[in-house]
Amino acid sequence: MSSTATPPDSSLSEVSAGHPGGAQTHWRALEGLYASAPVNQLFPSRLEILGEGQSRIHFLVEPSVFHAAGAAHGTIYFKMLDDAAFYAANTLVTDRFLLTTSFNMHLSSPLEAGPVTAEGHWVSGRRRVLVAEAVLRDSHGEEVGRGTGTFMRSRIALSGLPGYADAGTAGS
Repeated sequence: MSSTATPPDSSLSEVSAGHPGGAQTHWRALEGLYASAPVNQLFPSRLEILGEGQSRIHFLVEPSVFHAAGAAHGTIYFKMLDDAAFYAANTLVTDRFLLTTSFNMHLSSPLEAGPVTAEGHWVSGRRRVLVAEAVLRDSHGEEVGRGTGTFMRSRIALSGLPGYADAGTAGS
């Protein structure tokens, strides 16, 4: 198993050491990656990387994602919470795409149509497995759900993904 482990991210020290140019480029590229994902055509949303280990996603919940009782289905909660936690964690990994290995959610209130914000933050881990949390807030700023996920480095290079590569070179 050790022969397949992904080595530590050599560029992570540059991001963590306070070189904002490298970090800013990575963060903008993550935003481009999010915007380019085909699944996000189904869910009107926008990713904003706030800093190392921090993300915010602005969603618009529409009636098309409601269950029979007229509120957002649990799948939309998962999508929003997982994305926010995932991108918070991926701010710390500049070479590889992360994969969600587990995610636990606690839903506290039904969501109606309107704007929703998911805020993610990194909790622990920097090498192979990272842990991040996210909180979901409705248009009134009330918490309606939260989740914690574990994310593992994949073998997929971020630089090879179209949305990431395109955004990372846009300002060059």
